Amino acid sequence: MLANSKAFSGFAVDDLDEARRFYEETLGLKTTVLDEEYGVMALNLAGDRDTILYLKPDFVPATYTVLNFPVDDIDQAVDDLAARGVAFERYDEMPQDEKGVMREAGPLIAWFKDPAGNILSVIQEQ
Repeated sequence: MLANSKAFSGFAVDDLDEARRFYEETLGLKTTVLDEEYGVMALNLAGDRDTILYLKPDFVPATYTVLNFPVDDIDQAVDDLAARGVAFERYDEMPQDEKGVMREAGPLIAWFKDPAGNILSVIQEQ
């Protein structure tokens, strides 16, 4: 029934203007405001697979990763993002190096948060 549907994902933020600044200025993504009145914006991602962000005043961030950014070189991506002010998350249960990159048991991955507290990652397949 839905096999040919071009599904897309979305997640909430508590401040659309702040989210737009972060995703555009810090991460360098293109965004499109879809509905200013109701607070809906699209992250225009590579491959024409937009992700919708929507304003939710009583928002509580998820405790899991909501968006992953595949990269060719995780060390370069982490260094570039850190230079733009991004702080990488540390998880006690994850074996992460000094940069915050987990290099064991799967792809190389480092987590960070957007201004609303949503968990994002840069990820490199090995």
